[in-house]
Amino acid sequence: MTAPLSTRRPSRIWLYGPFLLLVMLAATWSAFWFYARARAAAEIDAALAREVTRGRTWTCADRSITGFPVRIELRCSALSLTSTRWGDTVRIETGPALAVGQVYTPGLVIFEFTSPARATLPEGRTLEITWKDLDASLAWRNPERFALVAKESTTIVNMPGRPTETWRAATLEAHLRRNPARLAEQAVDIAVSAKGTVLPPIDALLGTSDAGEIELQATLTQAESFRQGFNPDALESWRNANGTFELTRLSGTKGKARVDGSGQFLLDPTHRVAGDLKLAAAGIEQIGGLRIGNLLGGLGGLLGGPPEGAAAPAGLTPLPPASLREGRFYLGPFRLPLQPLPPLY
Repeated sequence: MTAPLSTRRPSRIWLYGPFLLLVMLAATWSAFWFYARARAAAEIDAALAREVTRGRTWTCADRSITGFPVRIELRCSALSLTSTRWGDTVRIETGPALAVGQVYTPGLVIFEFTSPARATLPEGRTLEITWKDLDASLAWRNPERFALVAKESTTIVNMPGRPTETWRAATLEAHLRRNPARLAEQAVDIAVSAKGTVLPPIDALLGTSDAGEIELQATLTQAESFRQGFNPDALESWRNANGTFELTRLSGTKGKARVDGSGQFLLDPTHRVAGDLKLAAAGIEQIGGLRIGNLLGGLGGLLGGPPEGAAAPAGLTPLPPASLREGRFYLGPFRLPLQPLPPLY
């Protein structure tokens, strides 16, 4: 007698295996994201508490942390900073702000700020700043670096007893990076470029309101002094550490005027900027109200000649050594008729 065939169907549980695995992965990722969100909130609270002990109070209105599933987004409907150290109060306020970090790229944060911003400074000074776009990024790994890009920025400078000044730039970029080859000097490389600039102090110096362009490359040594901010204590610490600002290249154009230079600066015992510059120029009609017309070619002989071995970019004439001493600006042996620089602190 033949045994009956089994009518039991094979198990189909493996058909649901991929779906179950996907559900498990989604649940695990969700748990990880909420853990990362909680860690981010705790780190932010701890950082804000540390800032208070340093005399700086940050206020993030209507704070929220979102961005699921792959981002951590910190949003503020308005952001403000109040600093009350050193006997003066400084307050900076801006519109909506956003900080974004990708879960898969730890160590990198991208910032977006919405115009306008206002800075209230000691002695009744204020800055009113507007822009079309302003983005920034901060990375603190291999190596540390910071970048900022702004478009169509305008700054209105108000100082009691002085005419209001309006500074403009069609585009502005700033980049800072820790120099891995000069770690012992705590060196930070700086690159700044601005196009379509209107800067009243430069207009007054050169006697023209034409829009200009500026490019700057420099290295700041003993940069750890500024970890706690840019303030009198930090500046004094930097001065005592023999910090220097090495200007690798400064290039500027404004109408027909062109200037190219390099030099090194520090803070002197009176807390003023001091240093030496090597300059080359062309097309400058005046400097600080002193009419020089097209005499740049003859200034070398008149003021003692350019530095030995000086070389200038094509089309530019090397100038005699320029220097800052006790807040005064000198070209060769002659002091220019400019207002002296005040102490920084």
